[in-house]
Amino acid sequence: MALFEQDREDLMREAVALPQRVELQIQGMETLVTIGFRASSAMSVFIGQDPVYQFDPQGCLRRAFVDGVLFRSQHTTLAMLKRERTETQTLLLRTDLTEDGLHEFRTTMLQKLGSLERTLKVGDYSVIRCVPEAESHVPQIQTALEMIRLADPWLSPAIRRRM
Repeated sequence: MALFEQDREDLMREAVALPQRVELQIQGMETLVTIGFRASSAMSVFIGQDPVYQFDPQGCLRRAFVDGVLFRSQHTTLAMLKRERTETQTLLLRTDLTEDGLHEFRTTMLQKLGSLERTLKVGDYSVIRCVPEAESHVPQIQTALEMIRLADPWLSPAIRRRM
């Protein structure tokens, strides 16, 4: 996820941390969907520029960027991180989601990913670009989406801060 909240020019070109990635045009959607896998098999889903969901290899949510807000897993909750800029500094304000907030977040995420899962199953999509070019990532995506839907717990362990 970008350090600053600005549109990316070409997500497929910039997503070098995802050696396997595909850009899809989904029937009925105006924006492209980019899905990629890290070397560890952890999947990231970019529905246009926002929302973005990043998972661990077991299908647990690690981070998300939704409605311009960054969310980070704390294992039992999500930390909502908002930037507050002044003339002299930038603060990152953290608020942990309540039980109701968690439920709403997960429900919305699963609705979006469930719609993607159903679309892939019936074939209402076209591949725009793919890295590596000759590889079909759709079966791997379908397996990962099922893991995400069934993940319990659904949040990954807390993400350690970089030193």
